[in-house]
Amino acid sequence: MSDFPGWHGTTIIGVRKGGKVVIAGDGQVSAGQTVMKGTARKVRRLSPGGQEIVAGFAGSTADAFALLERLEAKLEASPGQLARAAIELAKDWRTDKYLQKLEAMLIVSDGRDMFVVTGAGDVLEPEHDVAAIGSGGNYALAAGRALMDGDLSAEEVARRAMAIAADICVYTNDSLTVETIGG
Repeated sequence: MSDFPGWHGTTIIGVRKGGKVVIAGDGQVSAGQTVMKGTARKVRRLSPGGQEIVAGFAGSTADAFALLERLEAKLEASPGQLARAAIELAKDWRTDKYLQKLEAMLIVSDGRDMFVVTGAGDVLEPEHDVAAIGSGGNYALAAGRALMDGDLSAEEVARRAMAIAADICVYTNDSLTVETIGG
């Protein structure tokens, strides 16, 4: 996104609770002070080799799709091993000259495990069962962690945290895509 100064967008949250993982993302893409699109779909289901994976992305859409395709290939090579596939993707992303230029971050889950994958070579599993990325990620993360102690379901935590982020972050809206996996 550095090639396009002023482009902003996306808040993605992942919540693991009650045997389920929910990944939710807003739909806003902004250029400077202009909302370019309010209903972008940044959370997707993948089915490499029949496996069910949910992924949310922040950053460049084209870059994210390139990474998702590579993740699918890694999952086909290591069926049922999301951690291994995510680590292999992060290693390639960090060391390949073409991939190093990709500007995106991912939250991925198979319903059991959930990881944030970055171009810095990080594959992070959230300590408190909540992960968030993107423009409003810090707001969604703080709200999600605060909501985890109550009786809310994973989806309710994700939706409320996203609503709070949308109220605070001008680059986040309330047009959500929500995907649930596990349980």
